[in-house]
Amino acid sequence: MILIVVKQQVKPEYADRFMDMVRPFSEATRAEEGNLFFEWSRSVEDPHQFVLVEGFKDDAAEAHVNSDHFAAGLEAMREALVSTPKIISRQVEGEGWDEMGELKID
Repeated sequence: MILIVVKQQVKPEYADRFMDMVRPFSEATRAEEGNLFFEWSRSVEDPHQFVLVEGFKDDAAEAHVNSDHFAAGLEAMREALVSTPKIISRQVEGEGWDEMGELKID
């Protein structure tokens, strides 16, 4: 699986509508055949920071990056961003979320 985590720092005047700005991009990505998950979060420490956690089947990330909706999504968020997003992109074993071994809830 390709695991990607992206942090975006958003200008204060865009923070409350940022999720609406990226909604078409998010919905199109979630509909991709090789997408395993595409989940946004807003920092509890910084209300202007959004974090995106993405998972793709090993051969699907390239198709995602080359898609029309990817280019459109980046362009849609460009005006709202303070700086270039920070990214971690790694190939990891598995195809999704596993249960945490250290904390079991019955």
